Amino acid sequence: MSLSAVLSRPDADHAVPSGAGAGAGLRVLCDVAHPAQVHLFRNALAELQDRGHETFVTSREKEVTVPLLDAYGIEHRPLSTRGDSLPELLAELAVRERRLYGVARRFDPDVILSRLGPAPAHVSALQGCRHVVVSDTHIDSTPMRLLKYTATLPFADTVCAPPEMEIPIDPQRRRPLPFQELAYLHPRYFDPDPTVLRRVGIDPDEPYFVVRTAGWDAYHDVGHAGLSPEGLRDLVGTLSVYGRVFVSAEGDVPADIEAERLGTDPADIHHVLYYADLYVGDSGTMSTEAALLGTPAIRTNTMVGPDDEVVFRQLEEEYGLLQSFTDERAALATVERLVSAGLDQDVWAQRRQRLLEEQPDVTERLVETVLETARVSEQ
Repeated sequence: MSLSAVLSRPDADHAVPSGAGAGAGLRVLCDVAHPAQVHLFRNALAELQDRGHETFVTSREKEVTVPLLDAYGIEHRPLSTRGDSLPELLAELAVRERRLYGVARRFDPDVILSRLGPAPAHVSALQGCRHVVVSDTHIDSTPMRLLKYTATLPFADTVCAPPEMEIPIDPQRRRPLPFQELAYLHPRYFDPDPTVLRRVGIDPDEPYFVVRTAGWDAYHDVGHAGLSPEGLRDLVGTLSVYGRVFVSAEGDVPADIEAERLGTDPADIHHVLYYADLYVGDSGTMSTEAALLGTPAIRTNTMVGPDDEVVFRQLEEEYGLLQSFTDERAALATVERLVSAGLDQDVWAQRRQRLLEEQPDVTERLVETVLETARVSEQ
């Protein structure tokens, strides 16, 4: 991608609502820079609207972020397009921060809600509004982690994160928010629909498997890798003996695997995961999603180890819903053992039910945190 493409102003189909003459409710500006964030925030935004508050979303052209927002009918303003190289990413950050400030000046938010990032952090300080941050991603590189935290945490009023995640912030500014994918996968918000699968030629009553390969180009992925092309071929070959295989990939896959690429709408992926007999992949997010849906999940990438994120350890050690491997060959051996022995889906359904009974409603907690943070500013 050229630098000019990164810096060009995206087409803004939606005008930014003005804060002038706003009503009694809060004004919440939500910055969404990744497809997973669409799911994370969409139910909280809907709940805030139901309670009489006004919301608006700023977005980023990255993977399927914009199509997902459009699919859910969420009004948003694209601010930037993700760059590929370091100079492009730095240029995009500068442009994104400037444009986000322009949106904030017009919308005049009481609270900015976002994942941990420099642009919303700095804009909240410039605008003089509150900032609620959601984070659950460990940054493996110490210099990168210190740089990110230094550029963002001083400007955050409230940080929502898993209880055991290490974040250098005053405990009084922190709120526990485990298993954040439950914000959209809890039964209160997600109702699996087999007709979604049938529309795209997948029979939910026949055995099938989902394989996921991530892009591995995010800042927190530096120095790490997921499934190799050879490992992907072997995995597809093993699983295809027992049922259909669908490959969800952010980037290219080997030509001989292309026919297995999953062609569903991005908004339907969780229905596909729910009815799958097994999930295998190198994506942290989709591995967690599959596990929380009660689908047996195998995760393999070089991030796995003693410093693995708390969420992955809990899903494996406390609930038995996920298995993680650094060595993809060990993961493949486990996959073959599981599918050859047969998977008792009732066992995983029971494990999922126990997790749901023990864990909080993430969306409700997120909404209450936004409201609580706003009330503090009024005191």
